[in-house]
Amino acid sequence: MSDKRIELHLHLEGAAPPDLIRRLAEEKHQRLVGVFDAQGRFAFRDFGHFLQVYEAATSVLTTPQDYARLVTAVAEDLAAQQVIYGEVFVSPAFCGNHDVAAWRDYLAAMQEAATQAEARHGVTLRGIVTAIRHMGPEVAKQAAHCAAETAGDWIVGFGMGGDERMGKPGDFAWSFDLAREAGLGLTVHAGEFGGPDSVRDALDDLRVSRIGHGVRAAEDHALIDRLAESGTVLEVCPGSNLKLGLFPDWTSHPIDQLRRAGVAVTVSTDDPPFFHTTLSREYERLAEVFDWQAEDFQAINVTAAQAAFCDAETRARLLKLLETNDDRDPT
Repeated sequence: MSDKRIELHLHLEGAAPPDLIRRLAEEKHQRLVGVFDAQGRFAFRDFGHFLQVYEAATSVLTTPQDYARLVTAVAEDLAAQQVIYGEVFVSPAFCGNHDVAAWRDYLAAMQEAATQAEARHGVTLRGIVTAIRHMGPEVAKQAAHCAAETAGDWIVGFGMGGDERMGKPGDFAWSFDLAREAGLGLTVHAGEFGGPDSVRDALDDLRVSRIGHGVRAAEDHALIDRLAESGTVLEVCPGSNLKLGLFPDWTSHPIDQLRRAGVAVTVSTDDPPFFHTTLSREYERLAEVFDWQAEDFQAINVTAAQAAFCDAETRARLLKLLETNDDRDPT
């Protein structure tokens, strides 16, 4: 299969290696309580606790230089997973507290690190500014303003993560409209904990071209048909869904069902160190459980390249690179 891969749903802070977070905490003499298990891995009980641990770990990332180190580490991990292009979610809430001038400083450091990583490892990174849903619509407007002010070569999209159970998609329509006017691609987390109605509301009220997760759409046949007909792309993260208890096991996961129904799906890792997974591991399990072959993995990567928020020149380059994929071994 595919020796070249594309990842569209990756939280930058959520991809931080635990060793980097621990090292930064030590350097800043900051004590992290309840973040790691006995093996030194991120540990949490459920989705609510995951958000708490995530924000505690993120609290050690306090300067543009910290984020440059983070981008460097994440790019190295992506390259090890054979990723040639990745879009990372990054929030101005953590990068300057939504102050545009401070956000620009963080962004410059991240972009410089990404450029260096591309030269060193061959992996291209782009950023998606992400509002945090449980912080509310007014804070989301600040994130959207940061996104609109810095839309361009590196910031290519706007999205929203956080606790899907808080508020309605329509509450955030202003922010998505502003990002759309700035020319940014739009995605939103939905259909994870909110059920199929949250996917439908996101399509109706936010008019996004991609849905983060979206797997609960499998519970609604009419919604499956709508997704297939519209070509809306789902950024599916199976390992994340299992770790957070959406499904009891891999055989219960609906990614194969959705794909067979004509829904455009891609495969990503979400917050891989938190969910103790890698993109290679995701691919291995998909091959084992659903008998996905080389052509299946090739197809999802082509779908990802076509759905990426990058410029046309970058997209053409990615599609050309994917044409050269080895089609022999699916893992």
